Amino acid sequence: MKLVYDGKCSEREILARPAAADLLPKFDCASNNLIFGENFAVLNSLFKYHNFAGKIDLVYIDPPFATNRRFSWNTTRTSTISSSRNDKPAYADELLGAGFLEFMRERLILIRELMSQTASIYLHTDYKIGHYLKILMDEIFGTSNFRGDITRIKCNPKNFRRKNYGNIKDQILFYTKTADSVWNDPVDDFSDEDISRLFKKTDQDGRRYTTIPLHAPGETRNGKTGKSWRGIKPPKGRHWRSAPSVLEELDEQGLVEWSRNGVPRKKIFADEKKGKKKQDIWDYKDPQYPIYPTEKNFEMLKTLIAASSNTGDLVLDCFCGSGTAMRAAEELNRRWIGIDRSTEAVKIACKNLSEIANFQYIECKDV
Repeated sequence: MKLVYDGKCSEREILARPAAADLLPKFDCASNNLIFGENFAVLNSLFKYHNFAGKIDLVYIDPPFATNRRFSWNTTRTSTISSSRNDKPAYADELLGAGFLEFMRERLILIRELMSQTASIYLHTDYKIGHYLKILMDEIFGTSNFRGDITRIKCNPKNFRRKNYGNIKDQILFYTKTADSVWNDPVDDFSDEDISRLFKKTDQDGRRYTTIPLHAPGETRNGKTGKSWRGIKPPKGRHWRSAPSVLEELDEQGLVEWSRNGVPRKKIFADEKKGKKKQDIWDYKDPQYPIYPTEKNFEMLKTLIAASSNTGDLVLDCFCGSGTAMRAAEELNRRWIGIDRSTEAVKIACKNLSEIANFQYIECKDV
């Protein structure tokens, strides 16, 4: 499936657009870079003049949501409408309809070219425009590389007087460049309720545990995992998870529990588990008093970056705002490139990042 709209260019036309050779004269691929500039021009320059095709390991973007609003800020609060002489314009989110979709598509095509073969991309959006962006992402990255749609609880419940359900969520579209992507399986800590529910048994030392079968589904094997252990063969259509010699070691270590009927099961202790697999509904609320409009939750960004990149990898955010993704990347020992064309955003990002990171600030000639 593809979106059809007026003004949609071919990929060949987009990738053939000329780039300014001197747009990023100070760019150093060995450094972290905060770039004040128009992101299509910067991405195009990285692609054509700085040999950056296939160099980006992770992309997070939080672009405009086609809200038709102007966002402002001051040092004590943020708002979407200027209401104080002290308010400063942050950015205008006024591109709508087909114009917005082509704006995003142009940048996503360049981003894909800059991504490495093991890279992932997370696109932060909302329920009003996200379904269109999902189809664009399918076109550009392929439906087979769609990994998930994360629902993010962004705020506390509101009691608006309107004929609709309260909106407390937005969404993050998760794609990879190929099937061979970096993935560090994220987990959430067990709550006390989880431990009581999942680990119902207690040993003589007071450690909570549960048990799992020592056999697994699959055809009975002719190798060691299909052999008898202590006179017991795996049930029909199953095999031992480990060779009988390994099962013997587990039993000697006290890690096998025998039922009254002589059925063995492996003990799994709560205090040895890292946590439970992270699901696709996240409760990461944004700051109540953000330093910049639409600033996103810092811990959420750390979760994304930790899950889909490794130490030393290169993270890109070309709608970087006040630099939250860059701060998260820095804390996790990743390299990073941040791009934004808002004067106020870049000022704040410079201030925030200078406290924790060494980076190169570049002001593009097109701004």
